[in-house]
Formats: sequence, C-alpha cells, structure tokens
Amino acid sequence: MKTPIQIRMGGYGPPTTAFSKALKFIGDRLQSQFGDDVDIKYIWNIMDLGYRGEDILWLVESGLLSLGYQSSSYLTDRVPELGFVDLPFLFASNAQARAAIDGDLGRHLTECIEARIDYRIIGYFENGFRHISNRLRPVHRPEDLTGMKIRVLPSDVQARTFALLGAKPQKMDLTEAIAGVVDGSLDAQENPLANTVTYGVHKFHPYHTLTGHFYISRPIFTHRASVDSWPPELRDALYAAATEAIAFQRQLSEREAIDARAQIEAAGCEIVTLDANEQKAFLDAVQPQHADARALFGDRIFQLAKL
Repeated sequence: MKTPIQIRMGGYGPPTTAFSKALKFIGDRLQSQFGDDVDIKYIWNIMDLGYRGEDILWLVESGLLSLGYQSSSYLTDRVPELGFVDLPFLFASNAQARAAIDGDLGRHLTECIEARIDYRIIGYFENGFRHISNRLRPVHRPEDLTGMKIRVLPSDVQARTFALLGAKPQKMDLTEAIAGVVDGSLDAQENPLANTVTYGVHKFHPYHTLTGHFYISRPIFTHRASVDSWPPELRDALYAAATEAIAFQRQLSEREAIDARAQIEAAGCEIVTLDANEQKAFLDAVQPQHADARALFGDRIFQLAKL
C-alpha cells in the first residue's frame, strides 16, 4: 500500500473563523481529488497547545506543519519590503487592496518572501482593515490617543504610526496582547472588528473607532521542501484550491465584520465613525511615513501597488 502524503494545516483561531474554514476548504478540495493518497489533519488554534501566535512561522518553516498563515507584519524583520504594506492609509477600499495584493504588488512580495525564507507562498488571505479599541475614552482625533499604551503587530512601521499619532506603541505577540487587554496593562489595541470579537476584546474595551488605518494580508505559506517534493498534480491542485479558498475567505470576512460590529454594539460599546475632518487629522499626522517609504523602497513599489 502506498504511504499517503501527510499534510498538516495550522492556524491560530477557533474552527469557526473564516481562516479556519478556508483551511478546511483547501483540505476538502485536496481530499476529494486525491482520496487516500493524502492524509490531511488540522490544528485550528496552536495557542490552545501552548504556542504563541507567532510560532506558526517556525512551525511551518521547520516542516512540523505543512501549511499555515500569519499577518505579513510578523515577517517584516526578515523581509523589509513587507513594511510597505504596513503603511497607514495605503489603500482606500477592499477592492483597491485586493487588486494590488492579487496583482503585481503581491507577486513582488511573494518573490521577496521566497528569496529569504524557505516557504512557498500560495496566496494571501485577507485580514482586512484595522480599527482601534480602548478602555479609556472615545477616540475622534489623534490627540485622543495621547499616552495610550496600544498593542501593535511586530512591525517598526506600525509602531511608528502610533508614535506619530501620540500613543505609546507596544510591539507584542497576540498571546501577550490578550493578557494585557484582560489585566488592563494595555490601554488599547487595533484589529479588524472580527478579531476584536473573536479574542473577546470588546468585553474589556468599551470604546471603538473605525479608523481603517491599516489593511493587512495574511500570506498562506507552506513548507518549501515538502511541497516541492509533491507530485506536480498535487502541487497544482494546492494552488488552485488556495485561489478558491481565498475568494471564499474574503466573502466570509465581509460577513464577519458585519456580525462583529453587531456584537460590539450589543455589548453596549460605543462605536465612533470619523467625519471627514477627523479622518484628515489622522491622515495628516502620518504623512511623513509615506515620504520615508518612497525614499526607502523607491517609486517602483508604489507603482506596483498602482498608487
């Protein structure tokens, strides 16, 4: 009997999230095509096993997992070009961001990642636009963030964004951030609304502001040596399944955002929608970063993003 190819997929969220459902989508496609020739298993949330959220990176790179996902910001120390997509207010809409990530910009970032890390990137899930929540006061303008300790992803670009906005950014892993929200050592955090609800932040933060300051993608990365050793037809099927799963995940993500907002409102939280002048105040405060990015990355990457 032929030994089946083992495929282990992992993430860091409950099985009910769009990301977990998208992993299952990929697995189901491969299972239906290859049957007993593949052995597919899932670890929906590695944090349930005592790992940190960022550990998904080395779990895949070492081959303990075949496939995983993580916000691109976690890789900026090894792939500086990913700092470009951490710029605040880079994209104005989902449609604009998706076109860039699915197009020339995404292909460029994939090349940069694969040149430095032993991954194969098979596409990009959507983590979407991020918003601010906090335990202290409503936020309408940058000065309302003054002195707030806010968790950010491990990205120098993101940390500088909130420093420019007057906050005190704290780069930390998700596990530490959740603990800080619960014990009050963190004043604020920023996430898509769905993440804010998934991790229970709205139970501790009564104030939410729809800033949409970052759009973050989550690369779907695979263990290069494993995938490269697969039969070509299985590799091709993986890429095809990932393309379908990304469209599926994005649809679920849109629904999750609507449902999450309803849950935040039902919990009695205040949601601030910025008016034009308030939005401009945030944009003006972070403009130095865009000038610095052109000096650092050059005009080409802006052209790839069609900006």
